[in-house]
Amino acid sequence: MAAQVGFPWWGVALMSSLVHAGSSQIVAVEQFADSAAVVGAAFAGAALNLRYIGIIASLTEVLSGLSLRAKLLVIHITGDENWALTMSQRAKDPQIGVRFLIGSGLVMITVWTISTTLGAFVGSTLPNLEKFGLGFAFTAAFIAMARGLWRGHANLVPWIASFAVTIGLVTLGIPKAYAIVAGAISGLAVSHILRDRRKRAL
Repeated sequence: MAAQVGFPWWGVALMSSLVHAGSSQIVAVEQFADSAAVVGAAFAGAALNLRYIGIIASLTEVLSGLSLRAKLLVIHITGDENWALTMSQRAKDPQIGVRFLIGSGLVMITVWTISTTLGAFVGSTLPNLEKFGLGFAFTAAFIAMARGLWRGHANLVPWIASFAVTIGLVTLGIPKAYAIVAGAISGLAVSHILRDRRKRAL
């Protein structure tokens, strides 16, 4: 995608290593393709990455004892996939911690940077890969992560609320990045309300 809208290969490599957020990079590239607006691309990526406030907050126990510099490094190499994998492994074995998160994160950022850079070399010569269904790869990854994070029926109502709001806003023409943020906030709000009701019932 980046190569097809005129990104140089080194620009792709730089973005993958410094930003290291595939979904945000795709949104940013789409923004560049539509308008070439740097501010719009940056804002869209930032909006989509607001979810990392919750993701990193959930790692408080894992990151305890590290220096600020070490924490910032770990946060940089933390993505949806290795975070979800770490949390699912910790649910089975509480001894799984920061070493697992760092190891999986280093593998992920290395493979991501190398593969996206190589992709930039050949991307401009390829046809539109969407027609082969490769655009579903990110959706499939998030479905797999959601399955790993499923904790039973207590998740059902907040997840449905989040999906409904996101899909509804996208259908209305709201930019995807903002729709995702709104959906996440809606899911959190519903979860909070249900938790309060359960506490009062007790």
